[in-house]
Amino acid sequence: MSTTTAPARFGLSRTIRLGVRRIGFELRQYFRAGDQVFFTFLFPTVMYLIFATIFTGDIGGGPDTISMATYYLPGLIAGGIFLSGVQGLSIEIAVEKSDGTLKRLGSTPISPVTYFIGKIGEVFVTAILQIALLIVVAVVLYRVELPTDVDAWGRFAWVFVLGLLTCALLGVALSAVPRSGKTASAVVIPVVLLLQFISGVYIAFTSLPEWLQNVASVFPLKWIAQGMRSAILPDSFKAVEPGGEWALGMVAIVLGIWLVVGIILSRATFRWIRRDG
Repeated sequence: MSTTTAPARFGLSRTIRLGVRRIGFELRQYFRAGDQVFFTFLFPTVMYLIFATIFTGDIGGGPDTISMATYYLPGLIAGGIFLSGVQGLSIEIAVEKSDGTLKRLGSTPISPVTYFIGKIGEVFVTAILQIALLIVVAVVLYRVELPTDVDAWGRFAWVFVLGLLTCALLGVALSAVPRSGKTASAVVIPVVLLLQFISGVYIAFTSLPEWLQNVASVFPLKWIAQGMRSAILPDSFKAVEPGGEWALGMVAIVLGIWLVVGIILSRATFRWIRRDG
């Protein structure tokens, strides 16, 4: 009777080194896919151009008056984080399950940790480039004035890192839902688009019905957008937030909870082979 043995796995240090090296491979694959570049990388900038061009004028009062282009910027940054992590990764991994890429990787010594380091590294690099492009467009074309104090950029940094890591892990978990790579976009994009509309990305959050605000508050995107507004908008704008505060402690708590949920779900649902394999 013949027996088969699982391929030997590498030690932790080599696993991490291979994962870091895999980031370059994942980035090349990412930018070769034209539809993915548009719908995840360029989409927030395109939407920002549309909103900042259509909705002109100023908002606020006194020294805290800002342009509508400034007002829309933090929401679109949050939307970009969500697109890169949730939409980008979930569709990528679903396609790789469907076309047999993961099955082939599973027969090699590569570990899921190496694979995830490559994927999450790709998400961080593309998200940084994406948001840098968005900010350059805002400053150059619409004369948006960015914050000048260190505290504001500190808030920007931790909301960005925590939010993107949370969204990336949720994207890994969501990749288990589509039954094939062909249906991945049809399953994922409507969910992502709906959450963007109810989470303060395209529409002022407090203009939504209270019950819809409560629904959006369950999900991480609303809190990422709120955190980004606290970093970019004048402090007086917190008066129009629910509760009249930026509530950064709650932002960290909710994102931390979703981060743990993402870790649990991604570990429970990830497989090297397709669901029907």
